[in-house]
Amino acid sequence: MKMNDLHLKPEGKAMQAAATPVAIIGAGDIFPAYVAGLAQFGNLRLVGMADARPEAAAAQSQALGVPAFSVDELLAGEAQIVINLTPPQAHRAVGEAVLKAGKHLYTEKPLAGSFADGAALMELAAAQGLRIGCAPDTFLGGAGQLARTLVDGGQLGRIVAGQATMMERGPDDWHPNPAFFYRPGAGPLMDMGVYYLTQLVQLLGPITRVNGMAHTSWPIRQIPRGPRQGESIQVETPTHLVAGLEFEQGAFITLSTSFDVWKHKSSHIELYGERGSLVLPDPNQFGGALESCEADGDWLSQTPQVFTGRHRGLGVADMAEALRSGRQHRANGEMALHVLEAMDAVLRAAEKKAPVSLRTRCARPDPVNPGFAESLHFQAKPAVQEQSA
Repeated sequence: MKMNDLHLKPEGKAMQAAATPVAIIGAGDIFPAYVAGLAQFGNLRLVGMADARPEAAAAQSQALGVPAFSVDELLAGEAQIVINLTPPQAHRAVGEAVLKAGKHLYTEKPLAGSFADGAALMELAAAQGLRIGCAPDTFLGGAGQLARTLVDGGQLGRIVAGQATMMERGPDDWHPNPAFFYRPGAGPLMDMGVYYLTQLVQLLGPITRVNGMAHTSWPIRQIPRGPRQGESIQVETPTHLVAGLEFEQGAFITLSTSFDVWKHKSSHIELYGERGSLVLPDPNQFGGALESCEADGDWLSQTPQVFTGRHRGLGVADMAEALRSGRQHRANGEMALHVLEAMDAVLRAAEKKAPVSLRTRCARPDPVNPGFAESLHFQAKPAVQEQSA
C-alpha cells in the first residue's frame, strides 16, 4: 500500500491541516503497520520519518511515500509528537534526543530496556514539561474496553485471582532479524508479556509485589528457516518465566511467558471474581470475543463492535487529542513505567529467589467514552500485515 492511498480527500484538507503533526524514528518491520494505523486518525498528520541507517529510511520512504530525513533534521522539524520504533536497547538514547529537541515522545513497548532507563526518561520529560506516551495501546481496543466495562460494572464482583499465558516458540522462524528478541530488554516477558501486564493494570490497577521464576531452555538457538536459516543466536535473557503478581486491589494473578513452547491450550487471560469469571482474547490484538459467566451459570460470549482491527497508533491519536484538551492521555508514561518496573522486578525476583515490592504506582487510565472514535476523526483503512517491533 502506498502512502498516497492513505491521503485525505480534497474536502478533508482543512481537517488535515489542523491535525497534529507527528513523525517516526525507526524504519524497521513494524513501520508499515504504524503508517497504515496512523492514517486512520484524522487528528494526526504524518510529516516524516528517519532512521540511523539511511538505506533503511530510503527504502521505507520509497515504498510508502513518507518523506525521509536525517534524525537531526526530523527533530528540528514541525512534528509535535515523535514516535520511537527503534529496538528497546535504543529507547533511552532516542527518547532523550526527542525530549531534548522539545518534542513529545511516543515510544514502542517497552518504555526502555530497563526500569532505570525508563525512570530517567520520565524524569527528563517532567523537567522539560513534555509528555511521554507508550505502547501497547491495544487495551484501548474494543476487547479491552468491553472487559473494562464488565469489570467496573460489578457483575463479576471483586476480582480475586486470575491467570495469563503467553507461550509460543519465539520469533526465530518468521522475523527477519530475531536476534534482538534474545537480548536484555527483550525476551518473552519484555517483548510480549508487556501486552498482558498493561491489560491487567488497566483492568485492576497497580501491582504491589511480584515473585518470579525464570529459565533459559537453550543458551544458543538456531534460526530454522528464512534468509538467515542456520545462523546461531546467543540467548542473553530468560526464555521461560512464571510470575506471581499481587495487585493493590487484592487480586493475585499468575503470568506465564515463554519462547520455548510449540503449542498449548491455555487462555490468554482469565479473571476470577467473587460472583463470576471472565475470559479475554489476545491482548496483542484490539478486538476478539470475550466470555463471561455469573457463578456456575453458562458461559456467555460477547464481541465488541468498535476498534477491532489493526489500529497501531491509536494511543498516539489519543495522546494528540489529550494535548489539545488538557487531559491525561491513556497510554501514558506513568503506566508504562509501572509495567516496566513490574517486568524488571519479576526478573530480579527470579534471580534472587525472593519476592520484590514495587516502588511505583499508577492510576488506571480513563475508560474510553462513547464519542472516542469521533474525537479522533477515526476512519478505518485497509490493514497491512504487521510484525512485532
